[in-house]
Amino acid sequence: MVDSLEVLYRDDHVLVVSKPAGMLSTAAPREEGRTLPQALEAAGLRATPVHRLDRDVSGALLCAFDDATRAALEDRFRERALRKLYWALALMGPKKDSGEIKYPIAEERGLARVSAAGKPALTRYRVLGRGLRANEVEVDLVTGRYNQIRLHFAHAGWPLVGERKYARGRQDPFRYPRVALHAWKLELLHPRTGAALNVEAPLPAELVALREQALQR
Repeated sequence: MVDSLEVLYRDDHVLVVSKPAGMLSTAAPREEGRTLPQALEAAGLRATPVHRLDRDVSGALLCAFDDATRAALEDRFRERALRKLYWALALMGPKKDSGEIKYPIAEERGLARVSAAGKPALTRYRVLGRGLRANEVEVDLVTGRYNQIRLHFAHAGWPLVGERKYARGRQDPFRYPRVALHAWKLELLHPRTGAALNVEAPLPAELVALREQALQR
């Protein structure tokens, strides 16, 4: 633990931390608040995030200690040569135990929307547990479009618990203050050694409590 950041993995080149909900991954033009780079600097860690999580999303975030490692990791993302698994709670769905969501996504002015003119987007899911009002889901983010998981699930009719941006007026019976989405696992080959690197970010206590509430029958 460094300056409220939980270190999940660290070596001379790669750092993975668990970003708390409410913290910005990087500075954003229209958003104020503490950023992950600021927290890293305060902890004496000269590392750069190589991808982003939405402000309200918690979980594993991959950073690099040097430019060569950062470039190699950015290539991994572009080539989709790593696996990003998320945990989520989805209202009233999905009904199938596993499946895919393939709606193309366009981004305009900080908002994503499903559009035939958008870029291809693929989200795979697997139901882990079922409740009367929400289901626990493991999400495999194959492509990485802006707000992809949140938009895909909302457009399919299963907005995530706490979703306000894309819920289209659907009421959240849990009245949860943030979206119930957590970057759960990262699986990739180390950019320098080629060794398998599998990192898991445990659910924070508040999401564990929410899961117990949601899966009650």
